[in-house]
Amino acid sequence: MQGLITHKLSCIRGERAVFTGLDLEIKPGRALLLSGANGSGKSSLMRVLAGLLPSAAGHIEWEGADISADPDAHRARVAYIGHADPLKPAMTATENLRFWAQLYGLDPAIEPALYQFSIEHLADVPARYFSAGQKRRLNLARLAAGQNSTAGPALWLLDEPATGLDPGAVSMLANTILAHLSNDGIAIISTHGGRLDELIADRADHFTLQTSGSGVAG
Repeated sequence: MQGLITHKLSCIRGERAVFTGLDLEIKPGRALLLSGANGSGKSSLMRVLAGLLPSAAGHIEWEGADISADPDAHRARVAYIGHADPLKPAMTATENLRFWAQLYGLDPAIEPALYQFSIEHLADVPARYFSAGQKRRLNLARLAAGQNSTAGPALWLLDEPATGLDPGAVSMLANTILAHLSNDGIAIISTHGGRLDELIADRADHFTLQTSGSGVAG
């Protein structure tokens, strides 16, 4: 199993080179912790890897095949969580998770996902009434909802997922990521360091994006 590989990947935004010539390789069962200063291109890289933003040069391979050959297949294998919490405010927590699972054609494990992030008491509450922290937990519970399905997304792209989480929720997130890696999944996580990095350190590699647009593996 080859996992995810990028070849000389570059991104240009507003006539500025955000990053250039990136070569990455992430094997199944491993996480990549992506660090770098604000403006170094972490979020742009995540969006390129998700297929949401075109690369200026280079290409991305999944299991040896260029993802551009079948964009729909790539979208189906990706779970992307950015800075925003794209919840349907009129839907309950249960309905939001079910809606997300239907997009992937999954038979979701909704109740365990709610318990995984300690929001089971909010199962029937519309998301509009959630605090910012509760919304974040519900958004991350999407990962757990499809985790037990072989058809679930194999590639998790998590852009600073621990932001706004208390220590308990960070531990819940770490356990969810580790379970995904144990099933030969891949997770790429942008981070500024902290407890999440420590909790998954044994299953993670590191890559630092420089503001010059290059990167350093570590």
